Amino acid sequence: MGTWTDAFLAPAEPGLLVPRGDFERLLLDLGRERVVVMPWVLLAGRLCVNTSLNWGSVSGRARWDRTLAVGTALRTEEPFPEDVDDDPPPWGDSHEEARILVRGDGILGLLAALREAPYGVEDIAVVFDGVDFGHRGIADWFWWEDHRTTLVCYALAHAQERPLSAEFHGTRGGRVHAVRTCLVHTYKIVSGSGPVPAIAAVAGRHFGPGLVHGRTRG
Repeated sequence: MGTWTDAFLAPAEPGLLVPRGDFERLLLDLGRERVVVMPWVLLAGRLCVNTSLNWGSVSGRARWDRTLAVGTALRTEEPFPEDVDDDPPPWGDSHEEARILVRGDGILGLLAALREAPYGVEDIAVVFDGVDFGHRGIADWFWWEDHRTTLVCYALAHAQERPLSAEFHGTRGGRVHAVRTCLVHTYKIVSGSGPVPAIAAVAGRHFGPGLVHGRTRG
C-alpha cells in the first residue's frame, strides 16, 4: 500500500496568524488557479495540526463522509486506540473535537462562509476534496493521479508546534516550528524534494517573506 506523508507549509514567523483577508485570498488563489478541487468543508473547534490527515483526523472524516451534515460534531478516531502514549502528536495521539460549519462547491461561497467563522477564536480548517491533477505543475510533481491526496488550510486560535521532520508515533525529537497559519497536504511519492512548487507559489504570496516546510511520514 505504501507510506503516506503529510507535508506542511507555514509562515517563517513563528506562531503567525495571518489576517483573515490574507487567509481568504490564499483560498481564493488555490481555487482560481486550479491547485485544489471542490467540494470543500469548513470546520471549527479544537483541531490538531499534527494529526494524520488520512488516518482518523476530523478533517479526513469530514472530507470522505459527505453524508455528515452541517452542525455534526466530530472527534478524532485514533488508528491504534489500544496504544497509550503520553507524547504530543505526531509522536503520540491527537485529540480533536470540531463541528462542521458549512459545506459547499464554489470558492466564493467558501469566502462568504469564512467571514462568518470564529477566525482567531477557535481553530479553523478548510478541507478541500483534493489537489487538481488537471494542473500541469500538480500532475508532474505528484507523478500519478491519486485522488486520496488531501489538502487542508488551518487557521489556529493558538500556536501549535509542528516538527520539520518526524514519523507518526515515532521517536520524539528534532526541530519544530510554531504555527497558527498552515497548509498541509498528503502524498505518497513525488518527483522532487522540498515543497510542491505549484502549492508553494500560492502560499508564498500570503504567508509573508519566506516559507517553512516540513513533513511527517507514517
